[in-house]
Amino acid sequence: MNSSAKTIRQSGRIVVHVFVTLFAFVMIYPVLWMLSSSLKDTTEIFTHAHQLIPLKWNFDNYVNGFKGFAGISFSVFFKNSFIITILSVIGTVISSTMVAYGFARIRFKWAPFWFGCMMLTMMLPGEVLMIPQYIFFHKIGWINTFLPLIVPAFFGGAFFIFLTTQFLRGIPKELDESAYIDGCDKYQIFIRIMVPLLVPAIITVSIFKFYWTWDDFFSPLLYLNSPKLATVSLAIKNFSDPTMKTDWGAMFAMSILSLVPIVVVFFVFQKYIVEGISTTGLKG
Repeated sequence: MNSSAKTIRQSGRIVVHVFVTLFAFVMIYPVLWMLSSSLKDTTEIFTHAHQLIPLKWNFDNYVNGFKGFAGISFSVFFKNSFIITILSVIGTVISSTMVAYGFARIRFKWAPFWFGCMMLTMMLPGEVLMIPQYIFFHKIGWINTFLPLIVPAFFGGAFFIFLTTQFLRGIPKELDESAYIDGCDKYQIFIRIMVPLLVPAIITVSIFKFYWTWDDFFSPLLYLNSPKLATVSLAIKNFSDPTMKTDWGAMFAMSILSLVPIVVVFFVFQKYIVEGISTTGLKG
């Protein structure tokens, strides 16, 4: 009886592993297809689209793609994306942690009301804010600059504030009281005690903000007019020109390169992603 039960469990595990493997292949197939297409000639991409292994390996797609367009190298677009993304991450981390500390640790009048107002902003569709924001940035002369893509991050984000607040509420308040007894004020408690304890939440916020900013296409399309200021996502779209012959191989090659920072960040910090999400979800 024990041997038969053990055999059933092993068979069940095999079935589960086979199913998970097949499901993972289905999920990753578009990336594999794009990687394969980045190594094919343009004609082969469409005539042998079902084949993942190229008939002829064409690494020139990466060379031609990195040359960019309009005399602008693709390294310029990567630089623009990194500038916008890194500064946005820094602004989001600073503002969100400070606001979350205020909601979680400082008592002030109507705190639940203001916290509720902050949460309600998460329900506003981006389309509702798009036109007023564009008019505002146009009035102050920020169009065709990085400022509309960076400065708003320094005023916090509702989702990140909520996530950090939940994490802070799980930290015992006895730490604050002990610090008060030792002579620390609210600012010293935040810098010396809370910030080191907030590292998992800060890394989680940084990763999500990095992903969302790096992949953002619509905002750069809306605010950036000069080709020299284009981000990676915007530059990849510009490879496709319906009025001329599109170099699909080069476009897919640059699409693969655009995934490299995201993949690197994920594999380096995946432990912190799970830890940050689990702790912010279970505590509070």
